[in-house]
Amino acid sequence: MELMVGVTILIFLGVLAQWLAWRLQVPSIMLLLVFGLLAGPVGGILDPDALFGDMLPVFVSLGVAVILFEGGINLRLEELKYTGDVVRNLITIGVLVTWISIGMLAFFLLDLPLMLSVLLGAILVVSGPTVIGPLLRHVRLPHNTDATLEWESILIDPVGALLAVLVFEVIITASGPAAGTALFLLGMVRILLAGTVLGLAGAYVLIRMIRKFWIPDFLQNPFSLALVITVFTLSNLLAEESGLLAVTIMGIVLGNQKSVALRDIIEFKEDLRILIISLLFIILTARLKLSDLAVIDFRAVLFIVVLIVLCRPAAVMLSAIGSRLHIREKIFVAFMAPRGIVAAAVSSIFALRLVESGYPMADRLVPLTFFVIIVTVFFYSALASPLSRVLKIAEPKPSGFLIVGAHLLARKIGIALYDAGCRIMLVDNQRANIKAARMAGLPCIYSNVFTNNIRLCGIGRLLALSPNDELNALAVLHYLKIFDHMEVYQLPADVEEIDSEEALPRHLRGRFLFDKQAGFSHLYGRMLGGGIIKTVKLTKNFTYEDFSDHYDGSDIPMFVIDASGVVEPVTTDISQNFSPGQTLIALVTARAGDVSPATVSRPRQPDYECQSPS
Repeated sequence: MELMVGVTILIFLGVLAQWLAWRLQVPSIMLLLVFGLLAGPVGGILDPDALFGDMLPVFVSLGVAVILFEGGINLRLEELKYTGDVVRNLITIGVLVTWISIGMLAFFLLDLPLMLSVLLGAILVVSGPTVIGPLLRHVRLPHNTDATLEWESILIDPVGALLAVLVFEVIITASGPAAGTALFLLGMVRILLAGTVLGLAGAYVLIRMIRKFWIPDFLQNPFSLALVITVFTLSNLLAEESGLLAVTIMGIVLGNQKSVALRDIIEFKEDLRILIISLLFIILTARLKLSDLAVIDFRAVLFIVVLIVLCRPAAVMLSAIGSRLHIREKIFVAFMAPRGIVAAAVSSIFALRLVESGYPMADRLVPLTFFVIIVTVFFYSALASPLSRVLKIAEPKPSGFLIVGAHLLARKIGIALYDAGCRIMLVDNQRANIKAARMAGLPCIYSNVFTNNIRLCGIGRLLALSPNDELNALAVLHYLKIFDHMEVYQLPADVEEIDSEEALPRHLRGRFLFDKQAGFSHLYGRMLGGGIIKTVKLTKNFTYEDFSDHYDGSDIPMFVIDASGVVEPVTTDISQNFSPGQTLIALVTARAGDVSPATVSRPRQPDYECQSPS
């Protein structure tokens, strides 16, 4: 029962931290660390070592493997066309600079033994997707900056783990300089060989089995998870700590192949990653003891200040020489290096072995590592948003609309939204509709809505306005994971006999627009019968009731714009009260003197979301 209660508390706190982070618009890692500290060393509610026993290192290792695999599967090789040189330098030159500088700092500032200082430097070269990923979702960055940090965070974890295990092997064998160097190089070759071969083999097996239909759809997710764990374990058996490299390579290969569709597997791993990150951060933070804080003194504080202010910027600036990154992007990358799960896990494993072997001051390894993790997570999380704004590389929240359809109704709605200052993009595979949209000066693309070639710059919401109910539903399903469920909208089904909600089950549709009876046929018929899209500012002297009475109650509210300019669609799932100060966009039957917005050439909206400062 104690185990069940502990696991329940762990899962509850992890999900609660993620939810609160979403509500408060803060990086989730900050709250996960706070919850871990409160549940462990402060409150004494959780004791992971007593709860999981010998299974704890296994759970942590497998969790990190899944996280790195998921990170690798989301990387795209085409991004390296612009960021490949700086990414390569960051995981080679940058790692070397960071390793040497941290090792020297630890030796001279913290008075650690030389080899323990070298080991700490190897552990702390990592960054990690467990921290960078949530930060990148919280702070929108230019594509070059985003891709650089994402690639570095994925690739540097296995590099850091590789260095740490090789240094550890040199320490425990007590080899001399010559023998230690030979052991180091031999171990590196062994790890690289085992990780690369097994990573490629795992990707090949999964691709071939899916392509040959040897795995049914309902088994693809559990089979891929089992294969990732198998590859990780086999690689570690052949060469210790090579498993992280193996699953990273496996993920990158799978994510960039074109032979089979892996969308369901990717979505499953994304959901799994969020839960694993939540559990791991709370578990590892809860393992700390209040007595561990005794090692944190002025020298430790000075150590981390120099690490943040000098070590990381030096590594980035040397790595970014000659790259396409603008100086502002380089500065941002230089001040974005939080440590994460891999540093915590590796330090815990090696510290335990060194303490058992009686190595001097080995017990300081874990608290120092966690001190760095906690400080860097809080510092970089707090710094990310204001720094991106100061450097003028932050991009606004994507609030524009991707409109499925460019027919008359969609064009009229598009004109009203566009003239209200909202970013839009109409997509249609009917040339006549696209031609008319272009004549109206609207941003549009002649394409299938399911293509990957639509540039969603500044666009974060879907309006499925096609006359085909099935196409609208499919578009919603396609964009659910891109925009989130609350940001995908569609017209109610054109079904007279039964209710629209019965015609389209909730899990197969988006949020219904405007009114339950406002299907495409009804709206289009209104347009052909003299309807126009009207934009009106509501005031105390001209309320919504006055507006509706003017049109005999036949108006259909479509969008409401608040005083700050935020546009929200009117939906059937939320009752809308219109108040003075808001601007209303509605479909009305034209009265004498009413004029529909002219379909003239409109100025092109700036494409700032798509551009890097460089």
